[in-house]
Amino acid sequence: MVKDEHSDKTLELFLKIGLEERTAKNTIANNKVTANLTAVIHEAAVTDGCDRAIGNLIYQVATKFPSNALVHRPTLLQYIVSSKIKTSAQLEAAFSFFASTGSDYFKLNEFEEACGVGIEVSVEDIEHTVNEIFEENKNVILEKRYQTNVGELYGHVRKRLPWADLKIVKELIDAKLCKLLGERTAADNEKPKKKKEKKPVKVEDQIVAVNASPAQTSEEELNPFLIFPQPEENFKVHTEIFFSDGPVLRVCNTREMLEKHLKATGGRVFTRFPPEPNGYLHIGHAKAMFVSFGLAKERGGCCYLRYDDTNPEAEKKEYIDHIEEIVQWMGWEPFKITYTSDYFQDLYDLAVELIRRGHAYVDHQVAVKQLYK
Repeated sequence: MVKDEHSDKTLELFLKIGLEERTAKNTIANNKVTANLTAVIHEAAVTDGCDRAIGNLIYQVATKFPSNALVHRPTLLQYIVSSKIKTSAQLEAAFSFFASTGSDYFKLNEFEEACGVGIEVSVEDIEHTVNEIFEENKNVILEKRYQTNVGELYGHVRKRLPWADLKIVKELIDAKLCKLLGERTAADNEKPKKKKEKKPVKVEDQIVAVNASPAQTSEEELNPFLIFPQPEENFKVHTEIFFSDGPVLRVCNTREMLEKHLKATGGRVFTRFPPEPNGYLHIGHAKAMFVSFGLAKERGGCCYLRYDDTNPEAEKKEYIDHIEEIVQWMGWEPFKITYTSDYFQDLYDLAVELIRRGHAYVDHQVAVKQLYK
């Protein structure tokens, strides 16, 4: 009974900010989103209700705001409630800004510039831009009619008017299409015809073709493991991380580290097959086994069976036994069977080192649901 009363009050709160009843009820079914939205409504001081447009933006803040910058969320909500930020395009720009800022201090003028605060885009401005884009793409639109990629037209408008109201942009593009092309015809509603795929050649025909002119098989088809570098080549970039503010972090081994590794391994390939013991193996695991065990076998190396037991609540001995049984059934023999939990201290020490280098941080924030008890 108490739970029902609490749900009713939460539903009433969500309806006050303009959410549709169906959306509000679906939100209540998700405890995490419910807690976030409740917290955001209190932060925005709109518990007595607000305009529906503002409410929709508040809902987006509750579901999309970057978790590394929660300290700045009240600032964004002030801009929304005061209608200084009033479009989804501005809000998305704000999310990007805070995602790159994190919990660091920022200058309000830089934030406002990044989000187009104070820039007014009139309906006339949008209509003029839409007309220009239609004129530039008129021939293609007339040729493809309603099969035209509307998303590209939409993108052209956003590029020229990044702070335009996206809802108005869509309405004007739809209206312009209808005016230019007229009502949809039966042909417009037909799905584009796909190019016919060539029928597979019969076995008999393949034999004849081989006898007449032997087809050359690529090295990759003969040996799919050729795409993987040899151990002594592992100083090349293997990971690229693109940050939202522009820079790119490229990760690779140093030659010194590689030489130390080759000395320890004797130049052999060591791989690992790391399933989580929280369920049964599926077809994707078969592919992973082929790559992990297969590469090790092809290079004369070893493959570990590494149980990724980092979620104890979902892991059972039943799954552990099943995985080992299936690996053997697939014809693979692990070099050793190990567990991620064996390395928890090592992983902890590495995390501390990342923090020391300034590449990570510890989040001490309090759970949202505890703030409003």
